[in-house]
Amino acid sequence: MGIGLCVLVAPEIVVGAVIVTGVVVVGFAIKEALDAYELKRGRPEVRPAPETRPVPETKPAPPEVLAKRRPKPEPKGPDFPPLGPTETSERERRPKCEPIPVPHLGGNDPHNMCADRIPNNSFPGWDVFVNGKNFDALQLATRTLWDVKTDDFDKHSPHSQKFFIKMKLGEIQRERRLAEECGYNFVVGVRSEAHKIALERADRSLDVIVMDWC
Repeated sequence: MGIGLCVLVAPEIVVGAVIVTGVVVVGFAIKEALDAYELKRGRPEVRPAPETRPVPETKPAPPEVLAKRRPKPEPKGPDFPPLGPTETSERERRPKCEPIPVPHLGGNDPHNMCADRIPNNSFPGWDVFVNGKNFDALQLATRTLWDVKTDDFDKHSPHSQKFFIKMKLGEIQRERRLAEECGYNFVVGVRSEAHKIALERADRSLDVIVMDWC
């Protein structure tokens, strides 16, 4: 009743109140709009998911194509050991040229006596082992190895002498080759001139000496 009375008494006041009331309503609407904008701004923007398309299935390539694409391994040779000489084999084949005195083979004292009496024999009473072979004597001063033959050559028939030379020549030549591989000279000692001539006829490169001290 009092409020109505005031409106009736002062209409300008009522108009002012309406104006104020309108301002309050507009301000409240602006605040709600700002709050809604801030809320929308703080949340991440949700976009619709892109349309997914099915991935086309790839068919495996046929075996023939795979075989062509796959790199072929290089052919390897047979698993054989190397054919070239190895260090061990070279060492084994290398001549052992250092002279080593060894006891006489024994069983033939006249033979050993002739060998021990060779002039300038460096190892009387011994054989000398060089390059895998026992030699009867060694003269170090002249680097000469000896093979002594004490057979009674003159007592045999001419036919037996030829056979004897033929049987012994191969071994004599082998001994000379072994001596020369180590840088030694090689001499054959015999007891007769006939034996010397027969050996020189069979191989003119042989150095044959008649042992006149036997």
